[in-house]
Amino acid sequence: MAKEHKQSSAITPLFSAEAIENRIREIGTEISLDFASATTESPLLLIVVLKGAFIFAADLLRTITIPCIVDFIHASSYGSRKISSGNVTIKHNLAIEGRDILLVEDIVDTGLTIQQVTAELMTMKPASLSICTLLDKPEARKHPVVARYTGFIVPNAFIVGYGIDFNEQYRGLPSLGVLDS
Repeated sequence: MAKEHKQSSAITPLFSAEAIENRIREIGTEISLDFASATTESPLLLIVVLKGAFIFAADLLRTITIPCIVDFIHASSYGSRKISSGNVTIKHNLAIEGRDILLVEDIVDTGLTIQQVTAELMTMKPASLSICTLLDKPEARKHPVVARYTGFIVPNAFIVGYGIDFNEQYRGLPSLGVLDS
């Protein structure tokens, strides 16, 4: 049952809960095919970027049919602002050497956060590292990023819902929308 939210800002709808569910199912099928060699002894490791990607990752995990496990990393460059601060803080306790990694992110916009997270993870010598993002905002890109799996291309606007917040608000919305100024 969807929660009723009372927020002060208006949200322009972008993607319905049904559209999100359908696209995630397609991505899960692609991942399952691409990593079909995963075994219980060598499962695919999903590293979820907190906090925004947790709902996407949970739904994605349920669509993947190969052995996989989940771990988390916390990365932030926004704080309580609508634009990136330009400083990324990363917190984790990961051991990934020799593992196939799927980095699960909510949104790639400037590319700064995902670029710094992938650079840090690569120093830990994974067997492979692929990026899966629910949303890609190429118009905002300042740092090159290539996501192997993308849910939706979105406009250069502030998106909320489905785990993505503004100042810790709107995460619980079952759909995605643009936060009006």
